[in-house]
Amino acid sequence: MNRLAVKRSSGKEQGMLQTTSLIGIGILAGILAGFFGIGGGILIVPFLVLILGFSQHTANGTSLVALLAPVGIFGIIEYYKAGKIGIENIKAGLIIAAGMLAGVYLGSRGALTLSSTVLRKLFAVFLLLVAVKMWFGNSR
Repeated sequence: MNRLAVKRSSGKEQGMLQTTSLIGIGILAGILAGFFGIGGGILIVPFLVLILGFSQHTANGTSLVALLAPVGIFGIIEYYKAGKIGIENIKAGLIIAAGMLAGVYLGSRGALTLSSTVLRKLFAVFLLLVAVKMWFGNSR
């Protein structure tokens, strides 16, 4: 069974840091999804890989849990059966989903205050930044 990539130096404190990070990822993903109408593949997966040190497969499977549990249950089951995600990752995905509830509301509200042109340009800049970071980031 895979473990979350965050090192467990002091048990309870590290667990709180991990949970806080996952909620933060969920809120940020929700805000950006509200702004740009995008989700896991472009937001959550890079955050899990680059911030929490998940492997690409584990990040993909955890993102499926966060975004698609009702719709993507078969994908989640396959990642689980292949050993790419474990119960810890399923819990992480559900925590991210909880953060996304608040984030998507805030992001949608913010996006509606911007013109279509500004929103399109912000989206393009965001995609470029993620692409550069993924290209030059550490391989796991």
